Amino acid sequence: MLNKLKVEIAHFKSQPHNFQILIMTNLVYALVLPVIDIFVAAYVMRSSNDPTKVVIYQLTIYTGIPLTFLLNGWLLKHFNIRKLYSAGMLLSGISMMIMMSLKTLDLVGIGFAGITMGMSFGFYWANRDYLALAITNDGNRNYYYGLETFFYTIIAVVIPVAIGWFIETQGGNVESLQAAQINQAYKIITGVVFAITIVASIVCFRGTFSNPLQKQYVFFKFHPLWNKLLFLASLKGLVQGFLVTAPAMLIMLLLGKEGALGTAQSVGAIIAAIMMYIVGRISKPEHRLKIFAAGLILFAVAALLNGILFNQVGVILFMLFLLVAKPLMDLAYFPIQFKVIDIVSKIENRGEFAYILNHEAGLYVGRFLGAGTFLLLAYGFSVEIALRYAIIIVAVLQLSSIWVAKNIINKGKELAPDTKEISEDEITGLVSEVIV
Repeated sequence: MLNKLKVEIAHFKSQPHNFQILIMTNLVYALVLPVIDIFVAAYVMRSSNDPTKVVIYQLTIYTGIPLTFLLNGWLLKHFNIRKLYSAGMLLSGISMMIMMSLKTLDLVGIGFAGITMGMSFGFYWANRDYLALAITNDGNRNYYYGLETFFYTIIAVVIPVAIGWFIETQGGNVESLQAAQINQAYKIITGVVFAITIVASIVCFRGTFSNPLQKQYVFFKFHPLWNKLLFLASLKGLVQGFLVTAPAMLIMLLLGKEGALGTAQSVGAIIAAIMMYIVGRISKPEHRLKIFAAGLILFAVAALLNGILFNQVGVILFMLFLLVAKPLMDLAYFPIQFKVIDIVSKIENRGEFAYILNHEAGLYVGRFLGAGTFLLLAYGFSVEIALRYAIIIVAVLQLSSIWVAKNIINKGKELAPDTKEISEDEITGLVSEVIV
């Protein structure tokens, strides 16, 4: 066992310096991601008792992201990418401070905090995606995302439980003091988050990351292969908002406390982490479609179980499936996206960042439609209907991503024939293979 661990450490150290630094930066920042993704939504839910406000908050975040991608492209002409990457991490802590300083969670305050958080995500993801693309190649991208997912999932074992029960223990036994003490706990957590983002920024500056060479980033006409990828991005965006906010809303409604939220997030996470590392370590580019399909199918099963049961058992099952489904989808999706960028950037003689920027537009379309579906059902029928069926709708729609991804991979093979073609028989057999 020890020898195997030494082999894996040696394999990591054999990677380029910037590869290692980017992994370490994201590892430190991963300590705050469960807070940003889950507990901020739980804070909005606890303070307002209105799931629609959680979705509106998420929608303002997703509105801020593409706008900041555009701003980031312009700023890259004047600032080093490390500074912008660090700014994104620091802004997430600032956004939480804004949220905690609001006396009442009205739509204006939620919107302002959401836009600020969207800006932090915009700076963070725009630069992180470019750096991940720049320092990896098609051969080691599965390993990169498998390793990153392994660390994220391990962290998800500890952080949600620790924070959830910390919040609950601050509530005390005196009912009249409970809300104030819980809010104080959130403020303490916000301070810790800000300190961690500073550490992550320091680690980032140990790298020798370079800015994109090409300075034009905005284009409106693209190769047909890229247009297919944009459609796939829209399908991915359909469920992104639900993957962030749905666990918090469901557990706060059906289980009721942050401690239960943290515990549910941690159940099965160690197994999922080990699974993701192994998949990323041993899988090859030709395996990405099967990995992607497995994640999509598991998410659809999770959505169906939640909709059918819609109780405490349903929430726990939803979380268990989600722990495996989300990293599987991401582990396959990003290498597929980057492979397409490798191909079309050479064909069109454009810088890679132009595609990262445009890709965000595709995601935003899907996010807007997904959040809009929830709000339409919530206001047209009820919040319960929205939580039960909006997730099912978008999960079933996203299953079509299997065939879209298959087409993208095979078209990419025609343009850069270095990957195995995927047959129709393999596609039709994916569902039964995953279930077995």
